[in-house]
Amino acid sequence: VQTYITESVGHSHHLKCITLCMSLLVSGRCAEDLYKGIQSSDSGVRCDSLKLLADVSTDITFAQEFISRDGHSLLVKIVEDIKPVKVAPLIMTHTLTAFMELMDHGIVSWENLSSVFIKKIASFGNAKVLDTSIQQVSLAILESMVLSSSSLFNEVKHEITLERLVSHLQVTNQQLQTKAMALLMAMLLAGGEADRQVRNIIHSSSSVGDEMAHYLYVLQTVRLNHLEARMRTPLDSYNQEQRDMLHGLRQAAFETESESGLSNERRRSLCAKEFKKLGFSNNSNPGLDLSRCPPGLLALDTMAYFASRYPDAYSRFVLENSSREDKHECPFARSSIQLTLILCEILRIGEPPSETGSDYHPIFFAQDRLLEELFCICIQLLNKTWKEMRATQEDFDKVMQVVREQITRTLSSKPTSLELFKNKVNVLNYSEILKLRQTERLHQEETLAPPVELKERLKPELLELIRQQRLNRLCHGTLFRKISSRRRQDKLWYCRLSPNHKVLHYGDVEEETEMPSIEALQEKIPVADIKSVVTGKDCPHMKENKGKQTKEVLDLAFSITYDVEEYSLNFIASSRTDFCLWTDGLNVLLGKEMSSESMRSELEILLSMEIKLRLLDLENVPIPDTAPPIPKPPSNFNFCYDFSQAEQ
Repeated sequence: VQTYITESVGHSHHLKCITLCMSLLVSGRCAEDLYKGIQSSDSGVRCDSLKLLADVSTDITFAQEFISRDGHSLLVKIVEDIKPVKVAPLIMTHTLTAFMELMDHGIVSWENLSSVFIKKIASFGNAKVLDTSIQQVSLAILESMVLSSSSLFNEVKHEITLERLVSHLQVTNQQLQTKAMALLMAMLLAGGEADRQVRNIIHSSSSVGDEMAHYLYVLQTVRLNHLEARMRTPLDSYNQEQRDMLHGLRQAAFETESESGLSNERRRSLCAKEFKKLGFSNNSNPGLDLSRCPPGLLALDTMAYFASRYPDAYSRFVLENSSREDKHECPFARSSIQLTLILCEILRIGEPPSETGSDYHPIFFAQDRLLEELFCICIQLLNKTWKEMRATQEDFDKVMQVVREQITRTLSSKPTSLELFKNKVNVLNYSEILKLRQTERLHQEETLAPPVELKERLKPELLELIRQQRLNRLCHGTLFRKISSRRRQDKLWYCRLSPNHKVLHYGDVEEETEMPSIEALQEKIPVADIKSVVTGKDCPHMKENKGKQTKEVLDLAFSITYDVEEYSLNFIASSRTDFCLWTDGLNVLLGKEMSSESMRSELEILLSMEIKLRLLDLENVPIPDTAPPIPKPPSNFNFCYDFSQAEQ
């Protein structure tokens, strides 16, 4: 360590070394003292020792020393021996916090914990009346257990009660809410299925924290993704249960006479006629309509749910449309299949939860079967919108676009109940959608006009883009030539900026060198020491050879002055492009404005391109997220025109 200190350069390196020494020397003694302190019969000394232990256990060196003395086992014993009626809040909080910090280092396996300890921690999590600090740490420990192994998950699952966990989600203490949600999420993810209902988590209008919002989003995603299997499974025409569900839709809509006395041909004709009235495209084999995945069987589930849960509304929808003219009828089955797909896309069913996502729907936590209930409301909304638009079969896609917009806009307002969603989405009729679209279009036009204002708005963003490009070019580096007094260009040197933009590295290189590593460049100049950048005849190496340099060389010369005016690093760029790149980049490092003609030209080009893109009328034009694939080359090039034959 002493050698490392003497060889290190800079004040910060000395501080790190001294800190390392102190850590190594103090940790052993500190661990021994705290080990004795937490066994003291004096409760005050014991509490202070545990508090200090919780603070210093974040240090890996101390943690190793303390664990080597079997200190973590002593903490486990304190927890195991405590009586519920004699729990001292401060002592227990510090004990559990210290234990959690020690275990986070991964030195000791979670699987070494005893069943007694696990039950005790679970009892703290289940307790109705207990210090919230103890409960928060206990829930965090249980979460780590669940995530560490399947065996510990099974033990925790048997000890912690879901009812108590859900009750933690309904308290006003957001930290306790967050810890309870984290444990619940860990149990749901570890168990592979969420077979219990979690309802009414959002019980007040107060906003939740970012971490809590993320857990709610993940819980919503995990639960909704249990529908993915049905969404990706097509209807099997040989599956009797699925065939019964399909025919149940027909029987629920039409009062048919007994089919037992009908011939096969008559029965097939009747079924085909009724399936056509239901809105199936393939009325002779309606299962083909449900072969598309997504939505697959999920569309059959939603239709069957609507027919059984709201039979009057179902019959009214089907009979009302079957009595209209063919071109004006709203096909129930086709609409239901497309609506189910739209709901799957809006709710993002089948997408894994994002690590940073926080966009959850409060309505989800007040409803057991959210997708089915939303479908029942939205299919009736679709029929209403169809009539408002006076749509025909050719307008089907337009109607579905409007319905998607109605649902999306309503869900974005975060309704907390189905009733609230229903009221809001029905108010948002077709005429309201048209008004909103017109308002947004006018606002967009105001934002884009006049172009002069748009130019000024875009400039800062594009200038930052050019700055980053200049710095990236400096990090890549450039090969420069040394020009002697005899103008012999026989020596080469390379200069590049460090990735952290703090040091310029340079040094002599050989002719064949492409891009030397930073370690290969022996000389360096800290950017903080650079005073200024000078160009042309103001450069020191141009002043020394005043009158001997051509205008071409003067235009490519620039220098960096540092520390005092006598010291400088002199450059002669190989081209005007390199000159502009380096002078701009160095000015960016010094916090000055870029002034090269190259920068002005690039800025004008970027501004022109960006303005043209912004002014394009792209409404209702789908823009792909990824570039289209490059087509394969043709099998031959015989289509090329042969000019030689033409000349002959």
